[in-house]
Amino acid sequence: MNIGEAAKASGVSAKMIRYYEEIKLIPPSDRTASGYRSYSQSDIHRLQFVRRARDLGFQVAEISELLALWGDRSRKSSDVKKVAQKHIVDLQQRIQDMQEMADTLQTLVSCCAGDGRPECPILEGLEKSAKTTSRPAARKGAVTSIKKKR
Repeated sequence: MNIGEAAKASGVSAKMIRYYEEIKLIPPSDRTASGYRSYSQSDIHRLQFVRRARDLGFQVAEISELLALWGDRSRKSSDVKKVAQKHIVDLQQRIQDMQEMADTLQTLVSCCAGDGRPECPILEGLEKSAKTTSRPAARKGAVTSIKKKR
């Protein structure tokens, strides 16, 4: 099948299929005599695997590792489990970071009167956060200084 059909069958856009080939996440497709890409059912299966892994938030490097394990019949399931467990830890950290961001923003919003005056604690908080690092702990510091002004 051509790249458009492969995209439809796999749920991966043609642009992403080309990108995955370029970064060697998937092997280059076969080519027809006229130079068009041609995909087999095996290629579609591999693209579906990649799509599902991306849907679960795995990064390209992790997907590459999972694909290698998937293709290795002598693999140990413990090796696959380690990759998944590390990803869970990463996801939990990202969730925590996002919750801290939401909490900070909620605090900034609650400090803002939302009236016609130009003073805006939200903008002040963003300005102070820009002067510090972008780590969640730094965002907490910005919120603390806003809370003290109230």
